Amino acid sequence: MKAMILNTYGEDAEFEVTEISVPVLKNGAVLIKIAASSVNTVDTMIRKMGKDLPLSPETPALLGMDVAGTIEAIADDVTAFSIGDEVYGCVGGLADLPGTLAEYVAADSKLIAKKAKNISMKEAAALPLVGITAYEGLKRAGVTSGQKILVHGGSGGVGHIALQLANYYGADVYSTGGGDKQLALIEKLGASAINYKTETVEAYVQKYTSGDGFDVVYDSVGGANLINSFNAAALNGQIATTVSLCELDLSLAHFKGLSLHVVFMLIPMLHNYKRETHGEILKNITEIIEEGGLTPILDDQHFALEDVGKAHARLESGQGMGKVVMEY
Repeated sequence: MKAMILNTYGEDAEFEVTEISVPVLKNGAVLIKIAASSVNTVDTMIRKMGKDLPLSPETPALLGMDVAGTIEAIADDVTAFSIGDEVYGCVGGLADLPGTLAEYVAADSKLIAKKAKNISMKEAAALPLVGITAYEGLKRAGVTSGQKILVHGGSGGVGHIALQLANYYGADVYSTGGGDKQLALIEKLGASAINYKTETVEAYVQKYTSGDGFDVVYDSVGGANLINSFNAAALNGQIATTVSLCELDLSLAHFKGLSLHVVFMLIPMLHNYKRETHGEILKNITEIIEEGGLTPILDDQHFALEDVGKAHARLESGQGMGKVVMEY
């Protein structure tokens, strides 16, 4: 089968078209004919950082985590799926799990679910990593109806899913963005948009919560922005973050009694730990999509498998809106 392989890592590393064998199924696995895959920030980090990132595969490396496609074969012990099922999941492209930048992938059946009937393969491929991340963060923060929730980075991959899910759960949702296009998308997806470039944290906390702060803050920006999240949170509030690779003074979190939930959704894949939770989350997301509660937003540029280098560049440019997806 055709695959896009990285033979070296680094800033200038290029994917090369390579013929490799179609994977052989192990117990618990299914063979997926890939229709689409999306690019996530972690994919670009692996390409650039290589073995400086502990989760990077050995070279020659087959990257790509998200997949949507059709099952063409199943291992004898797999009972939850059938040949011909249209499925999606975050299944490989790290450590010893081969990725999705190829015509086929052998995926652990615990990591996948049937895709929603009312979206395309391309839309389904945009969802797994960001969808699981958004879902996990909101659930761990205990989101409930009637709460005031702030999503930092609501036009981004994780953010645009998190704000829709928060809406679906009945929360009163607000979200930060930094430009007219981003703010318009946030409003379109059902949240009150906040321009973080023109409004201070103190100003929007006063404006939208009468100074009390938000019950839950979902921070998909993280890093130094976590201090803004601490400032925006209510006393005894909940913070979920996807980016905490940083050193911070937690004094403010202490004096406000905040709970901090660090979401690292790759743990089940990396450690073969409770992988079935990913399948269950995706199953729930499928139901929400079919109920009309969630729509993935796709970038308007189109890429094929051979364009993976350009797709990486598009994501890294910061010019994209929604998920960057490759159709095979």
